[in-house]
Amino acid sequence: MSKNTILVVDDAPNIVDLVATVLGFHGFHVVTATSLGRARRALAEHDPDLLVVDVMLPDGDGYTLCQEVRAARPDTGIVFLTARDAPGDRIAGLTYGGDDYITKPFEMDELVARVRAVLRRLRPSTEEHGPPARRVLRVDDVELDQDLFEARRAGEPVRLSRTEYELLLHLMDNAGRVLSREQIIDHVWSADYGGSSNIVDTYIGYLRRKLNALGPNVIHTHRGFGYTMRDRGEQA
Repeated sequence: MSKNTILVVDDAPNIVDLVATVLGFHGFHVVTATSLGRARRALAEHDPDLLVVDVMLPDGDGYTLCQEVRAARPDTGIVFLTARDAPGDRIAGLTYGGDDYITKPFEMDELVARVRAVLRRLRPSTEEHGPPARRVLRVDDVELDQDLFEARRAGEPVRLSRTEYELLLHLMDNAGRVLSREQIIDHVWSADYGGSSNIVDTYIGYLRRKLNALGPNVIHTHRGFGYTMRDRGEQA
């Protein structure tokens, strides 16, 4: 099996060298860039599976790079690694399409665990016997094509980030069942996730806005318990 390629983008050479060395030690193929321009060239040349990217770059910012990657390479993982630790910065990073957000100073073991968790979501195991059967999930007028990684509501496409897709998939796979924040984190972010459970509320909000733009609410909050997705005709 080929190694996953990680692109590390940071304008601090000591951070780049440290992250590249540790990720390389853990079996990843690592390429590096110290600016937005060099990151773009590395993307074109190496087609990485995941980016570890700083927000602040000398010729731009990581948010811009994230937007570009999400538009052209929706299946590429993005982990922000930055000194910007305000709650608004974290929310901005996830809003722009980041899969995870780690603040400096950081533990290398945590970074490796987060990178592996994102890659597991992006590259699920294919060691089963034969290819998985194609399924299209439906709840009310929402459809999720797992083979094409496409969501639709009332026949209209709904553009989702990878994390939003995984969240919607988990909700639809458990339609009518109340899922706690912890259950959602374990499935969507994995048990390695060490951040706040509020990330679930944030992504539920993103998902609701996109779905509710095309129809009534189908994702329901059960205060003190969690969330469920169900047909509009079903009782709570």
